[in-house]
Amino acid sequence: MRLDTLGSMGGLFSTTVLYALACGVGVGGGVALLVVALRGLPAKPQHEKQKASERANELVRFAGRRGSLAVGAGLVVLLFTRWAVAGIAAGVLVFFWHKLFGGAAEERAAMRRVEALASWTESLRDTIAGAVGLEQAIPASARAAAPVLRPHLDALVDRLRARTPLPEALQQLADEIDDASADIIVAALILNARLRGPGLRQVLGALAKSAREEVDMRQRVMAQRASTRRSVQIVVAVSIAFVLGLSIFNREFVEPYNSPVGQLVLACVCGLFALGFWWLRKLSTIETPERFLVRDESAVQFVRPRTQSAAAAGTPQEEAIRR
Repeated sequence: MRLDTLGSMGGLFSTTVLYALACGVGVGGGVALLVVALRGLPAKPQHEKQKASERANELVRFAGRRGSLAVGAGLVVLLFTRWAVAGIAAGVLVFFWHKLFGGAAEERAAMRRVEALASWTESLRDTIAGAVGLEQAIPASARAAAPVLRPHLDALVDRLRARTPLPEALQQLADEIDDASADIIVAALILNARLRGPGLRQVLGALAKSAREEVDMRQRVMAQRASTRRSVQIVVAVSIAFVLGLSIFNREFVEPYNSPVGQLVLACVCGLFALGFWWLRKLSTIETPERFLVRDESAVQFVRPRTQSAAAAGTPQEEAIRR
């Protein structure tokens, strides 16, 4: 009789602890939201707002494609295991599978973009070699550009036909491509459009060679990481299969997870797995330099018009293009 009383008291205590933790998380989140509402958020530049809007649209499309699949997977796991935490974790894993283990596709897309930039730079260099101005060389080189760059270059040609100043049109091109490698190439074109120096062909040739070397480096890194990425996917699949197998064929072994405390422990285990996946995903990404050719009025812009004395002095990049 005393054992039954102690068991019931232990279950009541575990339920009380779980409710207390949930209330603490709720109160802490409410206080944090109140502080944010009182202090407000710092204003973002215009290009960051546009980037946030594009990311929101991409998230909506992503949710539409994978949302139903994630809900279905979560319901199936919940039906077999009868664990709410396992069902939620399975749904979250399926929903963010592409983000966690889809690094290879993003790397290939980045390599195609850099390779397309190198090809376009070489085409632009060869077109300029025929004593053609930059305004005439850009439409000619856009016709043979790679498909990943063709929409951006077509928009650039349309802006030039609409009498948009060349530096401003090139700045918009850099914002649309949104890549640090493109910023270097576009910066050289903007400097030449302002200074009209004779050294643009040599600069474009060096930039194209640098882009080719970057593509080769990324290909080597991607080949080395392919086996590691496959090993991580196998570990994830085996872990999920093992947990599902125990919950279906050996319910007595995993019976402690049926209690609220067991669900809390299972949530902690899932959180550790998620932290490990995030860490592996962070290690698998290639760190690229941040863009510098951005429109930010609060900072010094690279293409900001300068005084005549500063223009006469020139920067090292301008001196290279003059030569």
